[in-house]
Amino acid sequence: MVVQRRLPEWLKVRAPGGPNYIELQGLLRGASLHTVCEEARCPNIGTCWERRTATFMILGDICTRACAYCAVTSGRPTGLDLNEPVRLAETVERMGLRYAVITSVNRDDLPDGGAFIFAQCIHQVRKRLPDCKVEVLIPDFCGNWDALTRLMDAKPDTLNHNIETVRRVFHRVRRKGDYDRSLELLARAKAMAPGGVTKSGMMVGLGETWDEILQTMRDLRSVDCDLLTIGQYLRPSERHIALARWYTPQEFDELRREGDALGFRHVASGPLVRSSYHADEQHAAAMAVTVGA
Repeated sequence: MVVQRRLPEWLKVRAPGGPNYIELQGLLRGASLHTVCEEARCPNIGTCWERRTATFMILGDICTRACAYCAVTSGRPTGLDLNEPVRLAETVERMGLRYAVITSVNRDDLPDGGAFIFAQCIHQVRKRLPDCKVEVLIPDFCGNWDALTRLMDAKPDTLNHNIETVRRVFHRVRRKGDYDRSLELLARAKAMAPGGVTKSGMMVGLGETWDEILQTMRDLRSVDCDLLTIGQYLRPSERHIALARWYTPQEFDELRREGDALGFRHVASGPLVRSSYHADEQHAAAMAVTVGA
């Protein structure tokens, strides 16, 4: 099926460039920091940066994997910046954040996949801003559970790992990943911190069926995943996997209702929703459910 290339009206966003956007861009450039907002060409960059939120991307800007949907540059990374956690924490402090989201490229070239640097980022942020909550959106560390333990010992407020798509489609779009390994990571993270918040996200529009989406949601709940994001896949370029279909806002609303019925503490579902979409509000909603339970 050939999908209409022109974006539906509900996916059109205003070009970024407001005063907060420009200020934040300068801060990040000055600290030599990367963001997934830029590297992955997130459509929400203008909105999020204007509300002074950004998702920091650590461990460089070259990923050792080449997922078929992702715009981040793939290749062979060089070196490791041990000062990055300090610069990141300084920037979080200058921005006055109360909720920081940190993700990374995949670094399969490192024995721990970069878990040590993740943990140091959490420690450095807490050192400067003890009240700032930290969400980490992590790779699968190739199933290195010692690396996951090292990260969890730093006590992130939210542990996020994206399942990305349904089981049948998974290997086609994430050739170096594994659907069951991702589920196991989330299960292990919850076991290590039973009172912590776990989170995952998925894209739709990659050729999955409605029933497969619901099964993936059930799989995530089976490992006690608390939070879920669901958004529309947008093809970054002609070399990336083709778009199968556009989902309507009404369908995203229905998926949110399905997620609520399955017992997620919060579901953010919409055409422009991404992994870090209003992450602070999602965490607050999850904690409100916990308090009210």
